[in-house]
Amino acid sequence: MQSQIDINEDRLKYLAQLNQALPEVMEHEKAKWDTVYKDGALSSKVKRLMALAVALRAGCTHCVVGQTMRSLEAGATRQEILEAISVNMSMSGTTGIAESLRVLRLLDELGK
Repeated sequence: MQSQIDINEDRLKYLAQLNQALPEVMEHEKAKWDTVYKDGALSSKVKRLMALAVALRAGCTHCVVGQTMRSLEAGATRQEILEAISVNMSMSGTTGIAESLRVLRLLDELGK
């Protein structure tokens, strides 16, 4: 399995390219993300953990890595991330377990 840190760096590189190529579109996307993920009835951290579970279910590599990073940035602990993974595993079965390995590897690579 490729380094998850490398996948994240690649993801960020191409997001920057999208920002340059489609600034107006990406500006609207960023505004949406800022609105959706701000603290409200649910904290930003909880919303990021929810997004991680959805990304795992979708099987979207860049989404999984990105939402894991954003969960950590929002203050999520390894245990909170593992519990979000467990929700996905209960809904997705063995495919949820398989996708979750990517998160564990990223956490290990980051020393979390």
